[in-house]
Amino acid sequence: MSLERRSLLAAALLAAPAVARAQGAYPGRPIRIVVPFAAGGIIDVVARIVAEPLSRRLGQPIVIENTPGAGSTIGARNVMRAPADGYTLLLNGAAHSVIPALFPDAGVDPATDFAPIALLGEQPFIAAVHPGVPATDVPSLLAWLRSRNGEATFATTGIGAASHLAGELLKKLAGVDFTVVQYRGTPAAVTDFVAGRVDFMIDSQTLLAPMMQDGRAKGIAVTTARRSRLVPTLPTFQEGGVAGYETSSWQALYAPAATPAPIVQLLSAATLEVLADPALQQRYAERGVEPRTGDAAALRNFLQAELQKWLPILRATGARAG
Repeated sequence: MSLERRSLLAAALLAAPAVARAQGAYPGRPIRIVVPFAAGGIIDVVARIVAEPLSRRLGQPIVIENTPGAGSTIGARNVMRAPADGYTLLLNGAAHSVIPALFPDAGVDPATDFAPIALLGEQPFIAAVHPGVPATDVPSLLAWLRSRNGEATFATTGIGAASHLAGELLKKLAGVDFTVVQYRGTPAAVTDFVAGRVDFMIDSQTLLAPMMQDGRAKGIAVTTARRSRLVPTLPTFQEGGVAGYETSSWQALYAPAATPAPIVQLLSAATLEVLADPALQQRYAERGVEPRTGDAAALRNFLQAELQKWLPILRATGARAG
């Protein structure tokens, strides 16, 4: 563990007696982490990878509760309204940063209704084209898109999904246009992509890397600022000339806004400690998750940047969840 992380943990542990005096030793009973999506997705996977060692570190069971629906706002609202005592937490991803644009009437403010705890990691996305598309790299993809005058088709798994955000960001930063085709789920999108009924897609590397290997897709670029550990030969969009392009499926942990600062500090320090464990990092690598960690302050700044990035983009498209 780095000296900085040791200092954070020591400070949190020193603060713990104050928490104990105020409201009993924390944690003194099981902790619930609400995942606002169905089981099996990457947010749920990360929650379960982190929960096991964090439970050992805190000395209490951690229960994962899947509460899907309304673009993560149902689960987020449940946590927002829960007692601010450190026993109900939210683990969400990019969906958290698009709530104001897509669900303005949800009664959830990502920035003010939650106390950031820690940034947990990210899963890079891959931009891939159907083998019949005459593009092999970022410049040729952009040239082909421009030649199609908006008629090229792009598969996503829903308004506000990370894949949709990645496509809209490409439109804005590269000055290209294409037709967004919304699917109800990944299997339907993949079926049409493989059949050539849609031209390209941007989705998780664990989905698209195997399709690149067996020839069902041609990889063009990864969406993160640095290359992926899973497909290190694939360049980034920034390397391909799209300045400022960066997006991913990221994951972060939050508590209700009024949670006492010592509890938030203890949870943040303990989470960063378990994230630094090589065993956890190996489990991340097996699921295509890259290390991208940060304490409460770093997560607060990151979330603000994400809110500022996506709100104008989605408002410009007129996108709004129905």
